[in-house]
Amino acid sequence: MSPTDLPTRAQVVIIGGGVIGTSVAYHLTKLGLTDVLLLEQGQLSSGTTWHAAGLVGQLRASESGTRLVQYSTELYTALEAETGLTAGYKQCGGVTVARTEDRMTQLRRTAANAAAFDLECELLTPVEALDHYPVIRIDDLVGAIWLPADGKANPSDLTLALAKGARLRGARVMERARVIGVLTERGRITGLRTELGDIEAEIVVNCAGQWAKQVGSMAGVNVPLHSAEHFYVVTEPIIGVHPDMPILRDPDGYTYFKEEVGGLVIGGFEPEAKPWVSPDAIPYPFEFQLLEEDWDHFQILMDNALLRIPVLEETGLKKLYNGPESFTPDNQFILGEAPEVANFFVAAGFNSVGIASAGGAGRALAEWIVNGSPTTDLTSVDIRRFAPFNGNNRWLHDRVSEVLGLHYEIPWPNREMTTARPFRRSPVHHLLVAANANFGSRMGWERANFFAPAGVEPTIEYSWGKQNWLPWSAAEQTATRTAVTVFDQTSFSKYLLVGPDAEAALQWLCTADMALDVGGCAYTGMLNERGCYESDVTVTRTAADEFLIVSSAATTERDKDHIGKNLPVGTQAQLVDVTSSLAVFGVMGPRSRDLLTTLTDADLGDDAFPFGTSQRITLGYSTVRATRITYVGELGWELYVPTEFAVGVYEDLMTAGEEYGIHRGGYYAIESLRLEKGYRAFGRELTPNDNPVEAGLLFACKLKTDIDFLGRTAVEKAKAEGPRRRVVGFSVDSADAMLWGGELILRNGDVAGQVTSAAWAQTQGSCVGLGYVRSTDHQTVDAQWVGAGDYEVNVGGTLHPITVSLKAIYDPTNARIR
Repeated sequence: MSPTDLPTRAQVVIIGGGVIGTSVAYHLTKLGLTDVLLLEQGQLSSGTTWHAAGLVGQLRASESGTRLVQYSTELYTALEAETGLTAGYKQCGGVTVARTEDRMTQLRRTAANAAAFDLECELLTPVEALDHYPVIRIDDLVGAIWLPADGKANPSDLTLALAKGARLRGARVMERARVIGVLTERGRITGLRTELGDIEAEIVVNCAGQWAKQVGSMAGVNVPLHSAEHFYVVTEPIIGVHPDMPILRDPDGYTYFKEEVGGLVIGGFEPEAKPWVSPDAIPYPFEFQLLEEDWDHFQILMDNALLRIPVLEETGLKKLYNGPESFTPDNQFILGEAPEVANFFVAAGFNSVGIASAGGAGRALAEWIVNGSPTTDLTSVDIRRFAPFNGNNRWLHDRVSEVLGLHYEIPWPNREMTTARPFRRSPVHHLLVAANANFGSRMGWERANFFAPAGVEPTIEYSWGKQNWLPWSAAEQTATRTAVTVFDQTSFSKYLLVGPDAEAALQWLCTADMALDVGGCAYTGMLNERGCYESDVTVTRTAADEFLIVSSAATTERDKDHIGKNLPVGTQAQLVDVTSSLAVFGVMGPRSRDLLTTLTDADLGDDAFPFGTSQRITLGYSTVRATRITYVGELGWELYVPTEFAVGVYEDLMTAGEEYGIHRGGYYAIESLRLEKGYRAFGRELTPNDNPVEAGLLFACKLKTDIDFLGRTAVEKAKAEGPRRRVVGFSVDSADAMLWGGELILRNGDVAGQVTSAAWAQTQGSCVGLGYVRSTDHQTVDAQWVGAGDYEVNVGGTLHPITVSLKAIYDPTNARIR
């Protein structure tokens, strides 16, 4: 290609000609945006796409993820008729086998998820698994599942078909065009610098695969991913193996098997991976290349393959493939508009599911680009879930060694990452360590899950049933309900909105009325134009022109981006992230007032300090902001403490609290307590697919005023139509069942929805939770409809009756709070 072939401008330029980049180009043109230029530094599919195994498994952990892959399969099936090029897609079905009871419980949960998503799935005995896959050994198996909709695609063929589809609608695709710089002005994309010359562009899409972190850094954009070596072998032909063989997965042996030319592709996800070079040091050119063989590292996969398919003992191997792939810190891919630079989009880090995800991810990002915002819930893959510190290459290197193996690890619902920790720590972290805390991680923060008794190792023994820590968390719940508990909640995201137009800006951004008195506090949602949740926050007016906004730990970057992009034009208000400047201690329980009174001269009585208000008070030698609010359903205050005073305040609370039966509490207890009260959580009960009508949160919407807010029109429409699905609270009738969230809900014996959150509730003596239930016959899901049903949950294949309510299970009148 000569420099004269390169256009001087394009509306959209896509960097990367793998399966993801070509899918984005294809879908942009399908949506009518045809001034699209795709640049590939080598040849199409020559990076990591060409050596992908091509597995397409439809069933994912979430409904949104499942729908995304379902669309992929529909697209791949139809591409040949549209373009004349085959995607090499074949629906062959998939068998997943279980060697242990724990794995079989996971598969039963998987089957229940399939029922919730209306996807065909069948539980199998070992003998039935053998019927589907005649060359396997079954004497060590407990059972299996059959997913008839699973399939496989040819990655290079698929890429070429998508590229042709994009070209047919006007897109230009250029190979041998390497990007060496990203041009920006005033925080917006203006173009790209290539080895062939500069290109003006309104929108740039980074689909550069394992090079995406390099490309992002050219624009000052953080794309946290790291490559790891990834292995598979291809065997000689095997008698009994034929083109219609399903995909076989043996996760307890870390392996998968796919038919290819009468033989098998044998790959897997070993428990401890081999990170490759730093993302900034990936060589160029690296086109249709592999890494050196490492049979020693592959040995654990080979041994398990020989165990599962004994005929491999006498089968020759053609080749060991070692191709690098990029992985992210949380094993979810990266999608969306970068918060650092307007009109710079990313689709990368697909963690070995790029072929399965490419169709759906390409469509989702194209819709985001064309519409200006996502059209569905992409929270789990949104690039804004990461912060700049997640781009540290040493941290990524150590984390990726664990992430690859998660594909076939049993997905314990409360599993914690172990690598590259501890990371972010609150000022009192050392005090929690000394108190025998077990720590989880959220947005990098080390947070106490629970506190083990002295002399007992504070570890989690994972299981699907009641785990070892449950009695200790139950004691924390009891203390909160009967005495007083202190929770370190420093990980909250905290922002100040400052300026003369701060109130007017928040009136537009928030569902609740923000005309608060100084010291007033309100719970509110923040919605998108579709009237669905982008965040839920607590807002406190701290001055005439200043508001403190408190949000969940995980949503810092997302919140800042949403608020910044939706401030009315010309608004004189500035958002300041103060997360790291303030520690937060929740002092909760019926003795909380007694405890705080020993440390302050402030009047904490109901008249002087009512619920939903905030004041600066002295506390020991320190001065803090105390906000009377609760996420656990008891009398209590959240104390916002400058970090340099945090250790002193915490020590004062624990010393003074001995008289009142004080406990330390962790996030497992918070989860249980908030579910008894029916308090929603963003990312579970509240997502970009859920509106306040369905969530039961119209009380936090100022619909009785004439004040407009983002999403109001959509909320009013949803209210007028009546909900077809609703959040309900429930308690399990049996004390034996242990729920974690994700379980199938049945109403009158029919599939009705899924549990969004669940936990053991010591006050109730059983598990409690929240979940969405839906009507399948267009009835309005109101109190009468909810009350007319008999409900059960499917817990690992066993049905348990539940008692469902639209009101809080614990203290529905809020007497304990006020």
